[in-house]
Order: sequence, then structure tokens, then C-alpha cells
Amino acid sequence: MREMEAIVAEYNKLKNEEISCVLATVVHVEGSSYRRAGARMLVDEFGNLTGAISGGCLEGDALRKALHAMHQQKNKLVTYDTSDENDAVIGAQLGCNGIIKVLFEAIDFENGKNACELLQIVTKTDRKASILVEFDLEETSFQPGTTALIYSEDKMFTSAEIDQEVLIEASEVIQNKRSTILKLERNGTSRINYIQFYDPPVKLVLIGAGNDAMVLASQAELLGWKIIIADGRPTHANIERFSSGCQVIVSRPEETLENIEIDERTCFALMSHNYNYDLAVLKLLLNKREVPYIGILGPLKKWERMKNDLDHAGIQISNVDEERIHAPIGFELGAETPAEIGLSILAEIQAVLTASSAKSLKYKNSPIHERTTSETLSI
Repeated sequence: MREMEAIVAEYNKLKNEEISCVLATVVHVEGSSYRRAGARMLVDEFGNLTGAISGGCLEGDALRKALHAMHQQKNKLVTYDTSDENDAVIGAQLGCNGIIKVLFEAIDFENGKNACELLQIVTKTDRKASILVEFDLEETSFQPGTTALIYSEDKMFTSAEIDQEVLIEASEVIQNKRSTILKLERNGTSRINYIQFYDPPVKLVLIGAGNDAMVLASQAELLGWKIIIADGRPTHANIERFSSGCQVIVSRPEETLENIEIDERTCFALMSHNYNYDLAVLKLLLNKREVPYIGILGPLKKWERMKNDLDHAGIQISNVDEERIHAPIGFELGAETPAEIGLSILAEIQAVLTASSAKSLKYKNSPIHERTTSETLSI
């Protein structure tokens, strides 16, 4: 379960039990920080935390700030300066050297469009979206908070009136897949809009329901990915062997894709241990240009045989196909066990989806995290 889904699940539990809570959101980071803008944490009245806004250095003070916001039922903006070695509140000499702005929103269960309700809407869809969080740099001023969820100009859920300029920017955020900061002047005051790009979870389709697929499915679920298992054997493809969060399909190979909604974040791992089954599904996937990753379990000679069989069938492997097909599947990590092999597969998929080099960070001369917001604040 991804962090946002975990927060929504906890929110629903707290709402049912009428336990007050506050949502903390990192809305801006200047310099280095363990978590970036968009990180969230839900705090209940007993001090229980779901999610995280840092690696642990801010959570203690953030808990106190959250309880204060809860008591006052008022949104609050707090600035943490981890570059200040004399700041005993958050712990000196953290080594982050960053300035982090965190917005605390007291959740009103009676408000059907409170921040957590808006997050709940976005987690229930597989669509890209923009999440709008509005705040004022003057910490003592009114802080609007999470005010809108926008899919497009004609599809939105909002708890406040949204400026046309913000709507245009929100659409560009979705198009560019890049969060942004927008500063607006309104009634003589400056309002800051953090517009977060929301990408739906990765969808991993495992062709094959063997024991190694069970391990890989469990590992991928820890990443919050959606898992689909397809196999022609009902003895293997059943809910007893996989968690309730997995979609399990029993089908002939040529019918495999009929019940799967494919998008640009849908990845496939062909691991049925049945050559003909994998080959039949591969033929279907060659026509699905939006699929970014196709991994084939087995030695290189299996892939060479597949290419020969496809060639004899009059099917050509394009240069684009060569790029998205990974055979043998996974990174070279010296993997032997199913869990180790699963790690190498997931690491390769993550690298492909993020277009990263996958080299050791010790050799990276630039910041660990590339900036994901297209604009910084001038304060």
C-alpha cells in the first residue's frame, strides 16, 4: 500500500471511530531534505502517525504542532530549518541543510471535501491528477490547505473557488507530469499554490502463477503496486496462493489481455515457465505500444528462440520493442533465490519507469533527488 492509500485507510478508520486527526503535508523544500514536497503524515489525537514527512527528525515536533492545530481546529504552516545547527527543537547537525515548509490541516469529518476526502477520491481512480494545496507564506495568516483535486478543466472536486490561472497550471502539471509552485496575488496578499502531480500506482502483470510469482507479487505489493496474475492453471492461479489485493485471472494465453486495462504504467513479467504460453502473450504485447516494460524470465537463448519463432511467423521486432523488452529479465545482482530474483526484477522496472541510470549513488555528483517542482519560491 502506498503512503497516500495508507493515510486514506487510516482516515476512514479514525472517522468511523470519531477520533480527531490532522494531516501534515510538506508543501515546499529548499535545499536538501529526506522527503520532498508532497510527503504526508496523518496524526490522530492519541499521537499515532501514519506516513512520514521526514526520516524521523521532524516527526517529534510535528506531532506537537499537529496536536496544537487539532486543538485550535485551525490550519497552520510551520517552517523547519535543518541547516540551523543551533536549532535544538528538530535536532542539531542533521546534515540535511534544507528548509522545509509543512502545512498542518485539522480534519473536519463533517466536511465532505476535506483534505483526506479529496485524497480518497484520487486514490480510487487510475487517472493522473493534480492536487492543489494553497498556503500563505505569512505563517500567522489563514491557510486554505488542500482545496482541490483536478483531472482536467471540466473534471474537478473542489472545496473553494479556483482561479482560472490555477486551472491552466494544473492541466499543464498533468501533461508535463511535474509538480509546480504557483504564486498569485489576491486582494493585496500573496497566495502560494503547490500543485502536486499525482501518478496512479504501477500496474505489474505477472504471466504465470508459480511459486516465484508469489514471491514477486508480495514484494511488489510492498511498493504499493497493483498486481495482476494471469495463468491458464486454476491450481496455481487462485486467491488462496495470492493476497486479496491481487487480481487473479485464469485464461488461455490469447485471452490474457481481455480483462486487463493497460496504460503507460502497466508492466509485464513473462514467467509462466511455459514457453508457448509466454510466446503467445508476447505476440499480444507487441501490439500494445503503451506498455513500457516487458520482462522475460529465462536465459538469453530463450529470447533468441522467441525472436526466431516470431520471425518465422512474419513478426518483426522493432528497435522500440528491443528497448522495452528485457530478456533475460532483471538486473545483474548475483541473484539466486526467488526473493533475490524478485529484487532484481523490481529494481529494473523502477529504473525503466523513472528513466534512471541505476548506478550506485556514490558515483552521482548531482543531488540524489532531481527537482520535481518546476519553480521555487522567492522569499
